Order: sequence, then structure tokens, then C-alpha cells
Amino acid sequence: MKRVITYGTYDLLHWGHINLLKRAKDLGDYLIVAISTDAFNKLKGKEAYYCFEQRKMILEAVRYVDEVIPEKNWEQKVYDVEKYSVDIFLMGDDWEGEFDFLKEKCEVIYLPRTSGISTTKIKNELMQN
Repeated sequence: MKRVITYGTYDLLHWGHINLLKRAKDLGDYLIVAISTDAFNKLKGKEAYYCFEQRKMILEAVRYVDEVIPEKNWEQKVYDVEKYSVDIFLMGDDWEGEFDFLKEKCEVIYLPRTSGISTTKIKNELMQN
């Protein structure tokens, strides 16, 4: 079984997220999504519209996602790759090169983001209306 892991906040789930999750699932048999906890988002200076438990519940309902785990800090990625026997670590290409240190433990892939959509764009548009 080929295991894939990806990370993110996954706030205001949109078609760009679904596209990324589908592409991630297409790379393996089992997709793990690590989502930022509210405390970790606060440390990053981010504020999600939905709380961690709500975002987790939404992602668990997506057919491409097999397991949702909390992301509590930047350092846990090595631990997660080992704990979950991950074969592929996947992130958006805006993170290109940032996680290459994981290449000694698994394959690292940076996928292009879906153009024309982002949570930031949605939030900005909602604030204008």
C-alpha cells in the first residue's frame, strides 16, 4: 500500500482543495491529511474561519481522504513520515524546496496549485461584499 501525506489549514474548503486532494489520492492508496490545529495557526499568525474540529469533520467527509491528523508544529513532519510509513510527502509548489530534507525518508512532490482559487481570495472577496 502506497501512503501519501499532505499538510495545510484547509479552511473554507473549495474546489482547489478538492483538486489537490484528488491528485494526492491518485498518487497512492491511502491519503493522510495533516491539518493545522488552532494553536498552530495562531503561532503562524493565521486565523481559520472554522475551528480545527470542524475542519477535520469536513475533510473526513471527502472521499479522497482516508485519515485526518492534527499538525501541531513545523517539526512533526519527520515524525509523521516515520510513524505513518509514508511513501510520498506532497505539498503545493509554493513550498518548492522547503521539505527536500524529507527526501531521505520518502519521495517529496510539489504539485502546482489550482489557479484562480485560494482561501485568501475567497476571504478577500467576501470582505468586499
